[in-house]
This record gives sequence, structure tokens and C-alpha cells, in this order.
Amino acid sequence: MVDPKLVDFRKGYINEPIRKGFGRGLLTLGKTNSDVVACCADLTESTQMNLFAEAYPERFFEIGVAEQNLVTVGSGLAAGGKIPFVSSYAAFNPGRNYEQIRTTICLNDRPVKIIGSHAGVSVGPDGATHQMLEDIVLMRALPNMVVLSPGDSIEAEKCTIAMANDPQPNYMRLAREASAVYTTLETPFKIGQAYVYEPGEDLTIISTGAMTFQALLSIDLLFKDGIDVEIIHVPTIKPLDKKTILASITKTRACLVIEEGQIAGGLGGAVAELASEFFPIPIIRLGIQDRFGESGTPTELLQYFGLDANHIRLAAHKVLLNRR
Repeated sequence: MVDPKLVDFRKGYINEPIRKGFGRGLLTLGKTNSDVVACCADLTESTQMNLFAEAYPERFFEIGVAEQNLVTVGSGLAAGGKIPFVSSYAAFNPGRNYEQIRTTICLNDRPVKIIGSHAGVSVGPDGATHQMLEDIVLMRALPNMVVLSPGDSIEAEKCTIAMANDPQPNYMRLAREASAVYTTLETPFKIGQAYVYEPGEDLTIISTGAMTFQALLSIDLLFKDGIDVEIIHVPTIKPLDKKTILASITKTRACLVIEEGQIAGGLGGAVAELASEFFPIPIIRLGIQDRFGESGTPTELLQYFGLDANHIRLAAHKVLLNRR
């Protein structure tokens, strides 16, 4: 096992919006790679693209509230040899411009880097219209598309820099609200790699995005119940790290998947597909169960939709009852 070099969160941690890591990473790319350009749909500060825009105005293009045009411009820039990052809220990017992403980016295999911010129910009081829950499903189904979901702001910064060096189209989902920073500068990250953050023998918990911190919080709760859990963080949903996941579920023979999005076709769907082909086991998928979001505080909503550490604990007991 690779040492994940995580923060000792039991002693304390800071909170920071994951999207801030994207802003820092893009600014770093601006300094180191003159081919990197950025386009936004009138949400530069919200998506943290303002840092790049202020530093490199000649490489920033404000498209306005025209998300379909946002990605077609990005595709054209990529065809001209640039590395374009295109950002908006995930409800609009990819929510509003899916067809243009499919046709102008994926079909032509253009290395456009698509940023969908404010994803998941933790957007909070903005409610269902702005709580994008279907983006993983949409983007995972597209040929050529890499799908990323960093766990905190430090990993988002690493993701951003790695995306610029990846030859394929990339999608990265980002959360709005501040969440725990549990990785460090030394924590490993590579596109296509999943990571064992906690070794265990009884149950595999697979998570992505900010949900991984909730999974880590469940470790002590489950230990008190006599359950030794293995936590796998999946920052790359596509391509899925089949080797790491299969090694874990073959050992534990039971799996719980956690994501802040629709369970139909998301990370849980990907894991279930993998397990059904190679090693069928009981799997419970925690996520949004075929419904839209609600207004509330991020904490209230995570509890309401069953995505906090206490609900993870309950689901862990349930899935173990079905293990053969």
C-alpha cells in the first residue's frame, strides 16, 4: 500500500472550497504553460477562474451566458493547438451544453478541459435547479471523456495541473461550499489511479469527491462496532482503477459506494458493473436516490440525503448482512 500521507484529521483540519484549488492550479499553469487558455460563461469569480483572468487577460475569453458557445469555442481553441479550460456551474456545463460537448469535443477528441462547479447537494440553499446531480452519469457515458472528482482543494489543484498534460477531453466536478482539507502536498495523485486511504479486512468503502471525508469520519464509528473498513478514494471516475478496486472487494467481499450525485450510472454504477463482471458481491450505493435536491444548509442536506458518517455506518451494517 502507498502511504496516502493524509492530514491527521482527528487532531484538526481546515475547511476550504474545493474550487479554490482549481483556481490556484489554473494560475500555476498560466505561469508554466503559454498554451493554456481559459473561457468562462460569466462566472469567473464563482468558478475561481478570475485568478487566471486577472493575471493573463490576453489568454482569457469571457463568453457570457452562452454555455453552448463556451464549449464550441473551447473546441476551436483546442483544434488550434491550445489547451482550453472552460468553466461554469455544473448545472449548465455539462447540464445545458451536453450536445455540444458530445459533438464538438468528444467526437473530435479535442483536449478541452471542462470544469463543472457547484455540483452536488452541498450547493445548499440555491436548491434543485442549481444542484447538479447527473453530471457524473452524463460525462461518464461519453467516449474519450476522462471524469475527475477531487476530494479537497489540494487535490483539485493537482487535478488541474494533471489535466493540462492529458491528451483527452477532461471533465472535473467541483463543490461550492468549504469542505475539509484532508490531503497534503505529498498525497499521491495521478489520473486513472484510486487510492487506499485506510486498509481494512471486513468491508470496502469506495468514495469520491468530498464524500471521502465522510467515509474517513466513519472509520472510528465502525471500529467501535467491530468492523474493520477499507477506504478507497476514487478521484478518477473514468477511467476507473479496476485493479485497486478488485483487489479490495475480493478481500472484503462486501462494498459500500458513496457519491454526491445520482446513484443511477454514477460511481456506484461503475463499481457494480465491474463487480458483476469479475467478482459479484453485495453492494450498497449511497447517493441521491432518483430525485432532485432541496434547499438547506450543506450539513442539513448531507444528513437529509443520507450522506454523512452516521448514515454510512448504518449502510455498512446493512451490506454486511448480505455478505456470503
